[in-house]
Amino acid sequence: MRITAVIPQRVSIPLHEPFVISLGAIDAVDTVLVRIETDEGLVGIGEGSAVGFVTGETTDTVLGAIDQFTPMLLGLNPYAIEHIHHQMDRILVRNGSAKAAIDIACYDLMAQAAGLPLYQFLGGTSGEVRIDQTIGLGPPDVMARQAASIVAAGYTEIKIKAGSDEELDRKAIGLISAAAPGARLKVDANQGWTVPTAMSMLGIYAVYGVSLVEQPLPHWDIEGMAYLRSHSPIPIMADESCFTEHDASVIVRRNAADLINIKLMKCGGIYRGLQINTIAEAAGIECMVGCMLESRVAIAAGAHLVASRANIRHADLDSFTDFDDSSVVSSAFGFVPPVIYLSDEPGIGVKLKV
Repeated sequence: MRITAVIPQRVSIPLHEPFVISLGAIDAVDTVLVRIETDEGLVGIGEGSAVGFVTGETTDTVLGAIDQFTPMLLGLNPYAIEHIHHQMDRILVRNGSAKAAIDIACYDLMAQAAGLPLYQFLGGTSGEVRIDQTIGLGPPDVMARQAASIVAAGYTEIKIKAGSDEELDRKAIGLISAAAPGARLKVDANQGWTVPTAMSMLGIYAVYGVSLVEQPLPHWDIEGMAYLRSHSPIPIMADESCFTEHDASVIVRRNAADLINIKLMKCGGIYRGLQINTIAEAAGIECMVGCMLESRVAIAAGAHLVASRANIRHADLDSFTDFDDSSVVSSAFGFVPPVIYLSDEPGIGVKLKV
């Protein structure tokens, strides 16, 4: 099997309502869907969804990067995934979203050729993935009403955005805890705190039974993360501090996190995500697969990864609920909150309508 064509396409899908975190606000999903065609008639589907204030990419840079990768990819076997990643890394550093688009499409092709859904191709046994639902930043009373609605819809885990205003964060956790009794609460500060603020907030969140706090400090402050981990009453998860497998090894060596959030758009896809998980698992650190604003193409790929590895114990793969991509993507999986039911079709189970 040889790659004969790489065809990227820009897609823009409006959100139901703007999504706000401490790093910025987003009102639409601007993403790149890619088809990789082969000489055997199989077509792999991938996605590169750029969020500039997280990955440093834009839709234009993803398209440009894929154009640069294409001459190298033509004629290669998609199974040569290590070689493909090494060649992409030689052409461009970082650019994780663009690399993820190619990577996901290659894994889709490999699993199709094997006649297996991707999670089984990767070694998994069950295609059911339980996800959480995220509440963006907003007035605390609005966030509390959203929490109540999320629980009423069947979710058992809620991820709460924080980090822009300490007083609002304090009010929000109290109201949300009261509005969603029994729900497992997680907090994501998206790099929004200093060490003193984080220490104060961690003590407050512990009172409300928050199960973990994600990326409380700027991505570069590994020393501060290690300090928090050693003093926090709540487990600390690294997100923006961990893009690559090399970042994961630093986090492990510095004892800087209790958990690691793998995002395909940060690390460059499934191949690198598997490496990060292996490093974390060897150190006794559980992982989560998270998302940014991605269509059901990348969400399906992330869910297949979760379903393939026992050490990936958490899934934050809810972005597809924030918009309607049914005009772009045919059903990649079933969904009854809070469970994604992966397709048993070979590959990631995605077909494009555009």
